[in-house]
Amino acid sequence: MFRVVGLDLNMAGSSFALPKPRPKGPPYFSRNQVANVLHQVAVLLELQGANVFRVRSYQNASRMLGSLTEDLGELVATGEIFDMKGIGKGLGSALTQAVAEGQWPDDWVNLHTSTPPGLIEMLGIPGLGPKRIKLMADELGVDSVARLKEVAEANEIAPMKGFGAKSQQRILDGIDLLSRFRARRRLDIGLRYGEAFQRKIAALPGVYRATLAGSARRRKDTIGDLDVVVAVDEEDHEQVANAILNLNGIADVKGAGDSKISLILDTTIFDESFAVGHIDPNVLDAIGGDDYEQLEAGGTIDAQVRLVPLHTEPFTLAYFTGSKEHNIAMRQRAIDRGLRLNEFGLIPEAKAGELKGMEAAQYSLPAADEGDIYAHLDMAYVPPELREDMGEVDAAASASLPSLIETSNIRGALHNHTTLSDGEASLEVMADTARKMGWNWLGIADHSPTLKIANGASADDLLMQGATIKQYNQQWADDGLDFRLFHGVESDILEGGKLDHPDDVLAQLDYVVASVHAMTKWRGRDEVDNTEELIRVIDHPATNVLGHPTGRILQGREGYEVDLFAVLEHMAEHNEEGRLKAIELNASPYRLDLDWRLCKHAKGLGVPVAINPDAHSVRGLSDIAYGVMTARKGWLEPQDTLNSLSGADLAARF
Repeated sequence: MFRVVGLDLNMAGSSFALPKPRPKGPPYFSRNQVANVLHQVAVLLELQGANVFRVRSYQNASRMLGSLTEDLGELVATGEIFDMKGIGKGLGSALTQAVAEGQWPDDWVNLHTSTPPGLIEMLGIPGLGPKRIKLMADELGVDSVARLKEVAEANEIAPMKGFGAKSQQRILDGIDLLSRFRARRRLDIGLRYGEAFQRKIAALPGVYRATLAGSARRRKDTIGDLDVVVAVDEEDHEQVANAILNLNGIADVKGAGDSKISLILDTTIFDESFAVGHIDPNVLDAIGGDDYEQLEAGGTIDAQVRLVPLHTEPFTLAYFTGSKEHNIAMRQRAIDRGLRLNEFGLIPEAKAGELKGMEAAQYSLPAADEGDIYAHLDMAYVPPELREDMGEVDAAASASLPSLIETSNIRGALHNHTTLSDGEASLEVMADTARKMGWNWLGIADHSPTLKIANGASADDLLMQGATIKQYNQQWADDGLDFRLFHGVESDILEGGKLDHPDDVLAQLDYVVASVHAMTKWRGRDEVDNTEELIRVIDHPATNVLGHPTGRILQGREGYEVDLFAVLEHMAEHNEEGRLKAIELNASPYRLDLDWRLCKHAKGLGVPVAINPDAHSVRGLSDIAYGVMTARKGWLEPQDTLNSLSGADLAARF
């Protein structure tokens, strides 16, 4: 077993640290790690007011190594590192010491330890560079994010030369964005990191299986950190642990042994360059605009890896999948049967006695997978998404768990945008993509005129789009293709629960998605007023779907106050009388609105759920997957959604 201890200045969602050396080497550090440290040194030198030419030499060396195609270890071992452009004798010696001996130069270490942590923390604020941080530290005594917020709110930054009121407000906005960003990561971002890491581990020699656990496996809408459970033979633990530590994408090692490793991952874990993709302007503004993209591009996420033998893997996987509440309920069910359930096994108390951990696990009931654990406790297998202690334990014991919806059940989705409003793909391209995805229908619901930021469509343009859709549908029918477009609109909800087009225009559409976009007004009112307004718009004969029902943007803004229980009950009355009133589960990972907890309530009331990607691009259509994840978490079955209907059946419902 080996232990790693080192300097860790991880701040603000990005790792600002001197990485620990690999336990087996040389080379003790990877090319990416060395390039990143050179960049850090350049920044820290700027914070301390160093000579600009010295700063630039480190910046240039960092860029050079970052684009290096040769093996850095070989260049150091042969001495060729000294012949490279921009690498002088001093820097070449420093790199040789790090790569060949596993020790960072003393002056680099001192630079990290002598720089106040608060100044490093401020580097995570978008748009705030080392020069400005040093200036505020010198003139205002700013030494932390908290102190920076104080002086900004006291209007002490705006009068400084080179700043002004706009810069001061931008700093305050950046502090707010940073606080939201560093707390948790959205499901899509967490899964991107987790699945990339899991794939790399699964491909290593000696690994039988690597499985993503924790809140990512349960498909929570946001993820704190990652857990990966890895099945290996005990004699291979150290070998596999070493191989994991040598993977690309590890920004720092917080601790390592032959059975547990704690890491920080960064965006170099991805085989392709990291990009967040198209984001519609309304959402982008709420999450921080270009500053958000800057944070994500340099972001990190914590990860824990647990290496376990095959016979305990199902128990470890179940334990670290959680949730805590589900585990407690499961342990109690085991206790009621004279058993002890933990990460090591399902152990008869009479045999284990005073033994603990792996010593007690020798008496465990056998389990080839998690399903066997549930079977031992007289339960059906509980899918990970349901493990939140929301009734799933009793349902599994009584064989009444739902048959959860799958992505393969999706036949189409209603809420999607084209270039007629703020989409980036044409009607034809969106339809072609949906067909290639295996869907047999697609709904087009461009924005209405009131939403200026989204270039909402006028009535004339909307009706022209409808005429084009009719032509396409006729052509596909004549050609025998099982595909059709439905023509709708995403209408703003106006004052008094009115919709944003005249009734005679709405009557020519297949459906209407009614959505709130005037968030300032809606968030400024109380719950009763907002609830009554939604009920009025639901009563409008043209309304078929209530879009993103709370208006929340994950890590961007809270939704407006509303009693969705009352809204759903009112929608249920309409559906009982034969009028289709569906509630949207907006599948955009920035929204996931309806919340999964309310999906189950909608199901119980018989209110159909429309899982909609709210796609503003071709890529956006694939966001339907996040909606399905959330729907499964909310106990939804195919028949609970509009998406599982054929085009003909949906037309009949309209």
